Order: sequence, then structure tokens, then C-alpha cells
Amino acid sequence: MSEMTKQNTAIDLSYGLAALSQGDRLVPWTFERRKLRPTDITMRIQFCGICHSDLHAIRGSSRFPLVPGHEIVGEVTAIGADVTKFRVGDAVAVGTIVDSCGHCSSCQRQLEQYCLEGVTTTYDGIDRQDGSITRGGYSNQYVVDAQFAYHLPAGLDPASVAPLLCAGVTTWSPLRHWDVGGKTVGIVGLGGLGHMAVKFAHALGAYVVLFSTSPDKLADAKALGADEAILSTDEAQMANQASRFDFILDTVSSRHPLNPYLRSLNLDGTLCCLGIPANLDFSPVFLTMGRRRLASSGVGGTLETQEMLDFCSQHHISADVEIISATDIEDGFERLDRGEVHYRLVIDMSTLNVPVKTIALF
Repeated sequence: MSEMTKQNTAIDLSYGLAALSQGDRLVPWTFERRKLRPTDITMRIQFCGICHSDLHAIRGSSRFPLVPGHEIVGEVTAIGADVTKFRVGDAVAVGTIVDSCGHCSSCQRQLEQYCLEGVTTTYDGIDRQDGSITRGGYSNQYVVDAQFAYHLPAGLDPASVAPLLCAGVTTWSPLRHWDVGGKTVGIVGLGGLGHMAVKFAHALGAYVVLFSTSPDKLADAKALGADEAILSTDEAQMANQASRFDFILDTVSSRHPLNPYLRSLNLDGTLCCLGIPANLDFSPVFLTMGRRRLASSGVGGTLETQEMLDFCSQHHISADVEIISATDIEDGFERLDRGEVHYRLVIDMSTLNVPVKTIALF
């Protein structure tokens, strides 16, 4: 690698797909990335996962124009002067967090997701040094501090690794924190989060039971590693689960009754809600009856993310993905909205071939 390649701080204009205002369809858009800093790497993006939070961000009160995408896999194309972790040409992955304060008690433990000053998110965040808005992975390249980038796990398909950076580590973190190995564990919902939770809990040595409202997903759950699959709308089946579980991980994002799952916990059992609906539907008395805990969990810091990727490499675990082209993004959003994705969509960013004359420049 030439010294010029290593020290170059001139970054060309990036291009990607952006919602120019709230609720808009994504359109081609060109924008500036920040200059390469001494601890940064630049990556060419090859694949970017589609997360349900991308859809929420487009429809919500984000900073527009918005370039979504925080499940990013690609190749290092340039490195800053102080970077030793990567070389040009390395396969690299980036997740939901790209910076934190670095000095609070959480950051010192590499639990940056709980940074007391707040994290810088991969998109729609504010850069801590220059105040610019971060733009995500629905684009041709990304610039990130090497501390928040990860080597791609050996032996795994790059496209199937992308969702590990969000859905993967979001389920891995609580399963590891509550040390589920050898325990009876329930997983509620078999979507993007749930299917990874089943795989992880099984590989960690738990006895895994999947709860779903969809009869069609019960067989899928067992194929993914669940020991049992329960139709949660069947009151008789649910009654038989009373005081059975050490830990239940609830991945459902819409409001739903939690009492049946709280009743299913044994003494000192924990129900961890990842979906975070606007309101939780439960009766506190069910916590009192078994000294049970209702908890939640964030995504994952740099230590947990690397641990998760290493585990995936060792156990040959990746997400079940469908690869789509950039031109099919709106159709992908519609399918995601209807719950018709099994289980994650990933954009092949090589299909992002945007003629210059069609790109809006801001």
C-alpha cells in the first residue's frame, strides 16, 4: 500500500438512496462524507441490511434528507494514518453505533450502547467533532472510526453477516447477559430478531421454546433450532407453560398482552422486551407473584459485537436473508410492513448504479 493511499484525506462525493422529507420514497441522492481522520477507515459498501427501524426513521421525525442503513458489510478502501486494525482490501462490517463519548463508565466497559452522553448512530446522528449529520449504508461508501468497525467473520457469506450487526447483536446481548446456557428459554416472535434469538439460544446450550401467533412459523422455528414451538393464541397450550421458564426474550414490536409470558416465568425469572412498543400491556401483580423481573436491553457495544461475530464464525451462524437490488427497495419496505420477509432483506449495493444526471445534489 502506498503512503499516498494511507494518508489521503480527500473523499469524493458519495451517492445513495435518501428520503428527502418525512414519508418520502427513496430517491438517488449525492452528498459529502467527512474527510478521512487519522483513526478512520473508508469502506466500499457491498451489502446493507434493511431494518424495520429504517422504515420508522423515514416515517418519523428524523433529520432530512435521510440516508438509512446500519447493517453494513464491505471492503476497506483507505485507512487513516493511525489505523493499525485494518488494511486496504480487508472485509469489514459496521453496525448501528459509530461513536460514543469514550470516557463514561459504560464506554470504559465497551458497553457503548449505554453511553451516558448518548451514542452517535450510523445514520441520522450528529458527528461529535464537526456536527455534521451521519448518512447511512444505503450508499456506495462509508467513513467510520476503526474502533467501531469489525473484521468480517471467516467462513460466512458477507450478505448474511449484515443483519448480525443489528438483529444479531441485539438478541445476543441479553442472551449472554442473562447467561441462558443450560436454562429453559422462551423466544416470542419469529421475525428478524426472533430467528436470530432462536439460533443463538440453541447454540448457547439453552432448551429453546418459540412462541408465535402464526401456525405457519412453528415448523420453521424447529428447523432453526427450537426444541418446541407453541401457538401463543392457544389458551390451553399457554396455560401449560406456567412457571416453566428461566428467561423469555420478547422480540415483538407491536403492543400485545405480556401477562401470559409473565405467568410462564418461574421464580426469579426474567422477561426481556426488545420490541419496545409505545406501551406495555401487563399487570404488575404477576411480577410480585414470582419475584419476576421485567427488563429490556439495548443493541450491543464493541466488545459484545466482536464476541458475537467470533461466536458466529465458530458455530457457522448467520441470518436467513433474501438479497434484493436497490431498485426494489420500496417493494421491500412494503413486504417488511406486511410481515412477509423471512427473515431479513439485504440490498446488493453493487446494483446502486445511479446516472449522474438523475442524482439530486444537496
